[in-house]
Amino acid sequence: MTARARRELAVSCALAAVLLLAGCSSRAGRPARVATGYISHVVCSYVFVSGLDPARVQREDIAANPAFRGFNWALRHEVDRERREVAARALGGFETRAVYRDGAGCLNLNGAPPPAAPAPAEVESDGPVRALLPEIAGPDVVAPADTGLTAALDAAFAEPDVRRTHAVVIVHGGRVVAERYAEGFGVDTPVHGWSATKSVNNALLGILVRQGKLKMEEPAPVAAWAAPGDPRRAVTPDQMLRMQSGLELGESLTAGLSSAWDTSNRMMFNEPDMAGFAEGAALTAAPGTAWRYANGNSAILARIVRDRVGGGGVDVLRFARRELFAPLGIRRATLELDATGTPIAGAFFFATPREWARFGLLFLDDGVVGGTRILPEGWVRYSTTATPGAYVGYGAGWWINHDESRGARFRREQGMPADAFMALGIYGQTVVVVPSARLVVARFGTTYDLRQAMVDICRLTASTIAALPASR
Repeated sequence: MTARARRELAVSCALAAVLLLAGCSSRAGRPARVATGYISHVVCSYVFVSGLDPARVQREDIAANPAFRGFNWALRHEVDRERREVAARALGGFETRAVYRDGAGCLNLNGAPPPAAPAPAEVESDGPVRALLPEIAGPDVVAPADTGLTAALDAAFAEPDVRRTHAVVIVHGGRVVAERYAEGFGVDTPVHGWSATKSVNNALLGILVRQGKLKMEEPAPVAAWAAPGDPRRAVTPDQMLRMQSGLELGESLTAGLSSAWDTSNRMMFNEPDMAGFAEGAALTAAPGTAWRYANGNSAILARIVRDRVGGGGVDVLRFARRELFAPLGIRRATLELDATGTPIAGAFFFATPREWARFGLLFLDDGVVGGTRILPEGWVRYSTTATPGAYVGYGAGWWINHDESRGARFRREQGMPADAFMALGIYGQTVVVVPSARLVVARFGTTYDLRQAMVDICRLTASTIAALPASR
């Protein structure tokens, strides 16, 4: 037996032992199921929503992913373009399939037939909605006219095998002043926001508040917690948006081998009813007293949004289009749904890089676009008010830079202004809003070194500000 064969056999035995032990907690992730669920869903979305080459997705997003390091030989997936499905397997079994549905993105089936997806015609049945935000660029890629901006983009795209930057869009004074795309990406490529989706969920909640349909400081309207004496009845939407619910929902801040056991990833990739699974979590800390970043909070909030606007997938997509996306001129976005028609609001929103920048512009003027208020007055201030105990620098669905948390201090040391705030997703998905500079910087890619990804976006923002005419 060769040395490589012996190593693979040893890893196989270790993985088998792990799989046998993984069921000790009824809510823990099962490593093989989580791994195949991640692969099937991500590959499906990247191929059928973003339109990326499957070979590139395998190379960059699966084979290079450190979470699968040492186990890639045990993982396989197949893309079926005719059926628009992806099947992923671990150790020759443990199969998970994801299917693409027009207008609703990809869904892991988890052994069940695909539920009916909202048809795009149904979502748009309430007629056209006028864009309130003017055009920010013409159809062509906007090359920087300033050598400083050119240098900033050069640095952002340097070392492509390390940074894997896919797109950068810089908007100043309401217009794109510079942008660049990696090969295979372009102006019309919908890109994955990962946890930047949480900031989109923040905006949908804000619209409900403006409409008088939700109060953030009152107990959350969750039927599963309604029994007398249930301590979860005290949890508020504000506490969930700030990641202070006190619920045992796992951890979604990092990604690695241990993530295969995490409750949060089981919810994301193996549970057909994500909010229902999250609502079943026990309360392990008094609401409002402990900060723990977990996708389950976003899942419950997304269910609240869905129920407040009608209760179905069609209703929530129609609401998002009418009240948020169309007024901002966002036309190519895909907000993926779980099997119950609830948005996967913790991680699965796709939009073009320019559309992500348009979303950032909403937060420059306290939620007012084209003279029309989209978000309630003061919502941006609320969203960027520091959450106690959030060591990364976190507000309410947005990352912040002005407090004395460890994360905010680090970003300021790297050159990001104190008034900047961010929609942030893992691997470097970032929409930075800098009110003092009238600036939005949107950057997307697959940078597995999370510290490097943060350093890069800070330096890109600082270099951009230095190059702007107003800063000279």
